[in-house]
Order: sequence, then structure tokens, then C-alpha cells
Amino acid sequence: MTDARPLGADEATFIAAARSGDTTQFALITERHRRELQVHCYRMLANYEDAQDVTQETFLRAWEKRKSFKGHAALRTWLYRIATNACLDFLEKRNDRTPVPSGLSDPGSEVLYLQPYPDRMLPEDPQESVVARETIELAFIVAVQHLPPRQRAVFILRDVLGWPASKAADALELTVASVTSALQRARVTMREQLPDRRLDWRSPATHELSNDERGVVKSYIDAHERNDLDGLMSLLRDDLRFAMLPEPGTSVITAKDAVDGWVSGGLFQRGHDDWRCITTTVNRMPAAVLYLRTPDDPEYRLFTIAVLHIVDGKIAELTGFDATDKPWLGLPPTLSSDKSRIVDESSARAAVTEVTAE
Repeated sequence: MTDARPLGADEATFIAAARSGDTTQFALITERHRRELQVHCYRMLANYEDAQDVTQETFLRAWEKRKSFKGHAALRTWLYRIATNACLDFLEKRNDRTPVPSGLSDPGSEVLYLQPYPDRMLPEDPQESVVARETIELAFIVAVQHLPPRQRAVFILRDVLGWPASKAADALELTVASVTSALQRARVTMREQLPDRRLDWRSPATHELSNDERGVVKSYIDAHERNDLDGLMSLLRDDLRFAMLPEPGTSVITAKDAVDGWVSGGLFQRGHDDWRCITTTVNRMPAAVLYLRTPDDPEYRLFTIAVLHIVDGKIAELTGFDATDKPWLGLPPTLSSDKSRIVDESSARAAVTEVTAE
């Protein structure tokens, strides 16, 4: 089944490039879709680096299949179809080397391969359905991992991207009845995994952080930089969900247990630990980037990024990621000891952009 549509300019240019073997023109046409395709792959895979790789594989497959494109469907639709199937092929292989996924909504286990998605890599002029905040947040990404791969693809194509059942069935080589059944099962699972979340994925959702979120992040950073354990604990909900990935151990714990665990792990040693933090956003969520300086080091070293889900002025979920050796996050690897504090989001983003451009 194909879209009933006239041949567009992009499609005509793509067909001409395919026929002539013009790799430069092919790259120019397809490259404009890279960021949204990478978001799509990330939703399927929950891992930024894997999404990068599979997006590149998508373009390689598109080049190999270029002569099969006749322009009956939009070029964007055709690329999404290739990307979805590339993700399914990847997941079939990845199942051999990863644990059964579970997540922040299931105490005691995690999606250990989960990585944050830097907001600077989102499409610059996103279609609302592509990067609506609620479909890129960590809890959503984790919940999607509970779906079997093909069911996951159906759910994303239908309920996130808004494809009709016939188009999704065509992309996945399924019947419309199979797509409808898979979507119904997927919706049940998503409601179970996100019982307290808004589940209307395709309706408008704000992309901006609230003043409440900004205030909590600032307080979180202030508490870190002062080694103020009481202040930090006061920001955490008692039923906090905490994970430090890729280490196992997600659980629902009290705020006191969380702080005690950090202290027993060697952090927040008064007179020893010296923190400096900057704010940023990943997965359209507020995050604090933590830098640690030891007494014999003149610089603050990149340590972790703490992604926060804030509810009613308290941190309900705190997901920490090892931020070292991940240049794609675009974070400065060090901060000098005489550098002025960066505590507002605009300054942090400027610093990140400056470092990335170097």
C-alpha cells in the first residue's frame, strides 16, 4: 500500500540522484532527515550511541535501495520505514547481550543500556509529534522498552508519529488487523508503566522547563556545591526512584536512604569533596552536570549528569549517568578552579555550545 500523493520536489530530486548515482546530492537530500530519524531510533533503542549507528545504517540501506524508491510515498516516510526495520534487526541481535529490560517504573531493575539524549541534537525545527517532551523523557523511553520490538515499532509509528494503521502495516509488512491488535496491547502496557503520566502523546505538550523545575535544579546545584546533605535531602521525595546507570540498583528508596548511600559510596566528604555544577537539559528534562575537584587537582573534572523528574517542587526521579568519555553530550570535560559559577540554563548552554564548536 502506498500514499496517494503527487511527486514532490524532494522525491523528484532524490529519484534523479538515485538514477545518476550522485552521492553528493543523495547525501544533501537525506541528511536533512538525520536528526528526526535519530530520535526515532533512540525511542526504539533507548541508547544514544546505538541510535547514531542505526541512523547511519539507515542511510547506507537507503543508498543500496535507492532505485526501489518510486516516489509513491514521501521520502520521509520511506526513510522512516527503513530506519524502523533497521532498529528491529538491531534489537534482534541485541537481545543476545542485554538483560530483559525493565525500568524506573519497576523497582529493582533498569534498562542498563539507557543513555540520555542531548537536547542540542534534537531537530532544530521539530515537528511536534517528533520530539514532544513527553515522548522523549526518560520514563517514556524506559516504558517503551517493556514492549516487544515489533509491538514497540507499531506503538511509535501509530501513537507517537501518528501514522494510519495502513501505513504502519505496510512499513512492517503486517496486516492492518495485526497492527491494530499490537497497538491495543502496547497501550495497555504503557498505561501500566506510566500510570501517573499523561498518555495523549499526539496532543500539544510544552517543551519549556517550568519555573518550578528551574528553581529545584538551582537548589539541587547549590546543595551540591555546599556539600549540604540536609538541603539535598529536603529536595527529594520520600518515594524517590533513583538509578545510577549503567550500574544496577534502581529502587524506590527514601530520601535519607539515597543520601546515606551516596555518603557510604565515598561522596560528600566534608572538607574533601569540592563540587561545581552547571545546568542543562537532556530528553527535554532538567539536568545538573556535576564536576568534582579533589584537593590535589587544579581543575574540576566532569563526573556525572543527574537527570531530574520534578513533581510539585520535589525530585521524584533522579537518574544519574556517567558523563565521562561521552563527547556527544557536548559537555566541557573540565572547569577551571577560577572559572565563575555557571548556574543558569542559558549560560550552561552557551558553555556547551562553545566547547562543542572548538
